[in-house]
Amino acid sequence: MSAARDRFHQPRRWWILFAYMLVVGMSQLLWLNFAPLLSLIEQRYGTSELLASSLVLVFPLLYVPFSIPAGALIDARGYRFAVGLGAAAMAIFAALRIFDASFWFLFAGQFGIAVAQPLVVNGISKLVADWFSEEQGALATGLGTMGMFLGMAVGMASTPALVGAFGMQMTMVVFAVVTAGVAVIFALVVRENPRQPMGVTQGSASARFGPLLRDRRLVLLFSLSFLGLGVFNGLTTWLEPILAPHGIGAEQAGLIGGALILGGIAGAVVIPALSDWLKRRKPFLVLCAAAALATIYPLCSGSRYHLLLVFAALHGFFFMPAFALLLEMSAQIAGVRSAGAATSLLMMAGNAGGVVVIVVMPLVKGDQPNFQPAVLLLSALLAFTTAMTLFAPETSARRPIAT
Repeated sequence: MSAARDRFHQPRRWWILFAYMLVVGMSQLLWLNFAPLLSLIEQRYGTSELLASSLVLVFPLLYVPFSIPAGALIDARGYRFAVGLGAAAMAIFAALRIFDASFWFLFAGQFGIAVAQPLVVNGISKLVADWFSEEQGALATGLGTMGMFLGMAVGMASTPALVGAFGMQMTMVVFAVVTAGVAVIFALVVRENPRQPMGVTQGSASARFGPLLRDRRLVLLFSLSFLGLGVFNGLTTWLEPILAPHGIGAEQAGLIGGALILGGIAGAVVIPALSDWLKRRKPFLVLCAAAALATIYPLCSGSRYHLLLVFAALHGFFFMPAFALLLEMSAQIAGVRSAGAATSLLMMAGNAGGVVVIVVMPLVKGDQPNFQPAVLLLSALLAFTTAMTLFAPETSARRPIAT
């Protein structure tokens, strides 16, 4: 067996991927753990709804300016250094949230974790390119994003129960200890592949990012990320008020959101694995967008709770794996040395889309008693996204633009 083939058959790569999944999942958990507590935050600290929501909204807002520097650091110093730095920063700022007597300690902690998050999330493509063959790339990326989805689900489901049982401060202690443990596991387990020297990327930001931004294939993928993550963030942020006029209560809406994420977790394994098996990316990207378009209106306009659970699971199963496909496709086009930069641009576009759609949806709703105009907006954006996927490149057999 050659050294190149041996590289892709080392059991260690799965432990490295698992350690990364723990860190990226923790980043999502810390992001969303306050989402189900916003009413409690308002009452406990006497804040406005907007100020309370800043504990969650600070993450996509800061992702936009910090994504490119994070990608540059990943390409220059390697994913082990950058993700490890992000994990250590997350542990430090998670500990800051233990001082819960003031709202501003919580906000400072969230601010620091939000700055660290791009270092963690943007490292996935570089890690996968280092340890996994092209035939396993989409599956490995899908598993990495599954860690993100699991973190979202655990953060939203566990936090209210922990706060109810142990109080706010002890809950913050638990999360800080777990974050520190995850950071230590990553530092001990993860190494860059000695058989695949990653090298460093030299030069200015324009030299690193310019070729990527001039490649029309990548620009199309970045645009799809802007639209897709924009729709996803808009839907998950406003899901409760969207469903409320149809007789769906807050607890039921939370379970419907959970079904969406659980469907996404399953899809993040199945669809990328099929993509690797058939050695095709584009048909599955088109399928993901088309299925999301078919399910979003029934999901947002139905009144039968059990049927909404089904539509939510289907929507998540097909829509959320598209993110893993976009990550893998952008990394294949950009090449190993520029994978961090490509992922950073993709994530920056997606988070910018999330901020825009979240803000625009209530503006489109206006004085209407329900979110129906905003739901039509989401449907229109998904229809446009589906049409754009028809022009996406097939990357499974393409040569990279940079090596």
